[in-house]
Amino acid sequence: MGFIDRLYSTVFQEDEDTRVCTDISEAACTGVPGNFTRILASSTATSVSDEMASAKTVLPWLLSSLGASPFWIGLLVPVRESMSLLPQLFIAGSVRRMPRRKTAWIIGGVLQALMLAAVAATAFWAGGPWSGALVVGFVLLFSLARGLTSIASKDVIGKTIPKRRRGRLTGAKSAVAGLLTLGVGSLVVRYIGDGARPEAIALLVMGAAALWLIASGIFALVDEEPGAVEGGRNGFPEAVKRLAVIKTDPAFRRFVLTRALFVSTALAGPYYVILAREYSSGGALLGFFILASGLASALSSVIWGAFADRSSRNVLVFAAASASVLGAAMFAMDRTGALRAAPWIAPVTFFLLSVAHAGVRIGRKTYILDLAGGQKRTDYVAVGNTVIGIVLLLSSLVGTLSGLVGYSGVLLILAVFGLLGVALGFGLPQVE
Repeated sequence: MGFIDRLYSTVFQEDEDTRVCTDISEAACTGVPGNFTRILASSTATSVSDEMASAKTVLPWLLSSLGASPFWIGLLVPVRESMSLLPQLFIAGSVRRMPRRKTAWIIGGVLQALMLAAVAATAFWAGGPWSGALVVGFVLLFSLARGLTSIASKDVIGKTIPKRRRGRLTGAKSAVAGLLTLGVGSLVVRYIGDGARPEAIALLVMGAAALWLIASGIFALVDEEPGAVEGGRNGFPEAVKRLAVIKTDPAFRRFVLTRALFVSTALAGPYYVILAREYSSGGALLGFFILASGLASALSSVIWGAFADRSSRNVLVFAAASASVLGAAMFAMDRTGALRAAPWIAPVTFFLLSVAHAGVRIGRKTYILDLAGGQKRTDYVAVGNTVIGIVLLLSSLVGTLSGLVGYSGVLLILAVFGLLGVALGFGLPQVE
């Protein structure tokens, strides 16, 4: 028994081997330890890369230092999130026609590395007002490539990693990446503050590009058996037909509606940062928020993953409820003056929000993998992500209400949406 097999057996020694590979082939079952480790390493690299080139923190700072207009800075998050989801319904057929879907992942990974390198190059050679348009354009292409890896990764995991392992794979990835993110946060505290040179931020983004290349190389080593390629047709009519699954599958329909309402947990984070910066403009503040995010992932994700293997529905609902309560608490602290008196409360509360959001992400990812078996998995992921992409674009309108209700008022609105999702989530069937 090799090192990887011994390590894997130690991690999962509580489970009986006879109960493990119930939904993947026997041939795939023998390669689970090695594939688990390779996918874990690759996913960790991409997660750290996301922190080093975050559209919520690092890229806005970069554009601001380059003199880009607020218009382009405001487009970063909507473009980054929605454009990685919206096209998935239309490219799912192409992915399905690939017997080994890891090929699609590798193509997407290399493209993302190239786009991040282009963003970094913009900082060196294309400063000024037009830098915003260039960076947003590269982020758009980056996000389209992310959609390709998103579809492929879930299908590859579904073929190579059995149930009762997937939640802990996601949890372990988030935990390791969270620890490494603490280092990223330290770099931000040290180098990315008020007046930081764009070249220093560009080097951080270039490092993120290198991580995507490394991750692609590791993912190429995953031992994936050829899969069925039936139904690999493309085009708008086929995409519309796939949308019918929302009508014909009540469990999937409820999951999509629940996930749409839980988008509020992802949208809330920037408003914590904005509120904190209203009361404290220290350049290190951004780094402390990133440190809080990394620490939350490191401490919470393994636990969330283990619980998700038992009941991903319960993890999803409990974590979203916690995030909603925190949003309401931030509203109360802002309106009573507590945040003004103690701005450090915001990073602490943001840490708790990050813990809750990690639970929402792990819960929903595990739930959709276990809900959809076989060839349905690709369609379920593509349809769900496309719908959520539309919701993300529409939900960006909530931010326009900040002029009327304030930033904390937006948090309260998002909390209400989250609680509505909790009510829906309780009706989801158990899938483990």
